[in-house]
Amino acid sequence: MTRARAAVQMDGVSVQLGASPVLHGIDVQIQPGERVALVGSNGSGKSTLLRALHGLLPAHQGQIHWHPELRQAMLFQKPHVLRTSALNNVALALWLDRGQGLSWAQAKARAVVALQRVGLTGVAHQGGRQLSGGQQQRLALARAWARQPQVLLLDEPTASLDPHAKREVENLIAEFTDGADGRMTLIWASHNLGQVKRLASRVLYLQGGRIEADLPVDDFFNAAELSKRSPAAHAFVQGELS
Repeated sequence: MTRARAAVQMDGVSVQLGASPVLHGIDVQIQPGERVALVGSNGSGKSTLLRALHGLLPAHQGQIHWHPELRQAMLFQKPHVLRTSALNNVALALWLDRGQGLSWAQAKARAVVALQRVGLTGVAHQGGRQLSGGQQQRLALARAWARQPQVLLLDEPTASLDPHAKREVENLIAEFTDGADGRMTLIWASHNLGQVKRLASRVLYLQGGRIEADLPVDDFFNAAELSKRSPAAHAFVQGELS
């Protein structure tokens, strides 16, 4: 059986920030519909890998190949919110996206639907920067979802939120990636191993800018299997869970 074309493939990708190498020879394929969690300690290269995938950082060596028919969107840990209403924050992003080809009226109409989807209809006309942290992250999700991406990149999307807001945002991510809209490819960095267990189908463990483990989620959280496949990843997980 012919394997589906990869959503994204990295071939020998290395990335430098200034003179400092951050990623080293990354080789990975991610298939459409996979939910891939990037885990590792601070400075391991998770955020850099996401930014390279999104085109925000150039590859110093190697190549990144995207499936030409897949549209992507990215959320950051602290989303940038404009000094305008929640509705305009979404509508402007759509209207300025030339690939969408929307009039202002069309962009606003889609923004209304997106805010409804994330439960922010009641604050649509409030200033985006007046919203709580959890509401701002849901606003960022609405802005991303409104672009109708097939691939969603997330960098620690719930790290700075309180427990209730974490659950709300995580539930929305789960709905977006495996709901009525069809299966979306999810690639995200997380320190929350419980969240990784709940959402991921596959886990990449990074250490020192290299992928040291690439396993199905069940194998990654099987202590005996992980200790055999990657002692470094096993030590990381045990340290996080202790």
